[in-house]
Amino acid sequence: MIRIISDTSTLYSVSEAEEKGIYVSPLAVTINDKTYEEFEEIQTEEFVELIHQGHIPLSSQPAIGRVVDLYNRFPEDEILNITMADGLSGTYQSALLAKNMVDDSERITVLNSKTLCGPHRTLVEHAKRLADQNHTVSEIVVKLEKMIASSRSFLIPQDFDYLRRGGRLSHLAAFVGKTIHLVPVMTLTKDGKQICNFSIKRSFTKAILEIIRSLEEDKVGEDHKLYISHSLAPSLAKTASELLKAAFPHSDILIHKLSPAFTTQGGPFCIAIQSLSMA
Repeated sequence: MIRIISDTSTLYSVSEAEEKGIYVSPLAVTINDKTYEEFEEIQTEEFVELIHQGHIPLSSQPAIGRVVDLYNRFPEDEILNITMADGLSGTYQSALLAKNMVDDSERITVLNSKTLCGPHRTLVEHAKRLADQNHTVSEIVVKLEKMIASSRSFLIPQDFDYLRRGGRLSHLAAFVGKTIHLVPVMTLTKDGKQICNFSIKRSFTKAILEIIRSLEEDKVGEDHKLYISHSLAPSLAKTASELLKAAFPHSDILIHKLSPAFTTQGGPFCIAIQSLSMA
């Protein structure tokens, strides 16, 4: 039997994932000198409230012991661990280290999704379907790698300070951006290793339209899924959804709430727009 393993970058809690026959390790967040496993010990709403009280958050990959325990939970099975993008987190490297700490490690395959959140969730779900259809691990990996190559990710933060603390913007750029109310758009590099500047617009709508223009250049169509993930910003998510539906009427558009770990990266009320080909 093939077991599909991942982490909470999929936006699944441990229990939600297990209902689907998938097994995830929680990412961790630290705030107000206390560390929590997201979804298990803290939810996004409580986390954002702590941020609003003036506390600065940090995030980290799942504890390596958690991953080892998952591997050891299925000693007779093949395991495919699909991690979030290497470079944005140490999750991929931790998964490899954990593999070397268990017996019969050759039964474990670790795949770098080179993405996160919405597309990551779909990759894991698709892997489970393929496993249930008796595909081999090698066959699943080949199919997933083709999908991974199509993935695009954009981030629209509402607070420049989160990008500044993450080294994405200088202090001066962050100050100027806040002062004149610009809307930055960041994008994930093709190798999934870093987030870089994509565009700066004067309104949220113009930022979404710029993302749409880029997706159209990539020939996004009915074979693609589109994802809107937000950190407690449902009205912005709705606006983004309406614009995306107008541009891509035949594509599935899925809306998710971001977890505490990704709120740490983009800040409260940030919006992520992503795409993934299912072809």
